[in-house]
Amino acid sequence: MQERLFTVGKIINTHGIKGEVKVLRITDFEDRFQIGNTLFVIKANQYPFQVTIANHRVHKGFDLLQFEGFHNINDILPFKGCELKISESQLTELEENEYYYHEIIGCLVVTEAGEEIGTIKEILSPGANDVWVAKRKQGKDVLIPYIKEVVLQVDVAKKKVTIRPMEGLLD
Repeated sequence: MQERLFTVGKIINTHGIKGEVKVLRITDFEDRFQIGNTLFVIKANQYPFQVTIANHRVHKGFDLLQFEGFHNINDILPFKGCELKISESQLTELEENEYYYHEIIGCLVVTEAGEEIGTIKEILSPGANDVWVAKRKQGKDVLIPYIKEVVLQVDVAKKKVTIRPMEGLLD
């Protein structure tokens, strides 16, 4: 059985002519892109291709990575648009009340009174706290701040999040 893979970034472009890729980070873990770490490059409907990070730097808010054995732009052009993933064995143990994105996305959101709000479709990380975006069956998405006053309970096994909506949250 193949090990599950989890997205940590997306290659959005090449950078320069020496084989660097510009990556949009989809992880809170700073150490994911350390030199020597392995990642899997995934192109739609193709088998994962393993790479090892040879160089990493941050430039204008994006991670720039270079992989071992890829030293010019022509080597990495096919990677443009690919996702970068890690294996399940590379996941880090989390503290209490910390969750991986894949554990939260897809959860049903309900109020403490039992009213169904919608399903979490993405997570935004704009600043001090994450914001969980819940898609309603009808109407616009609900933006739920991940703070203890709002998010009362997260049950990843049941894929259910219970919230106490702040005033105006569901308007």
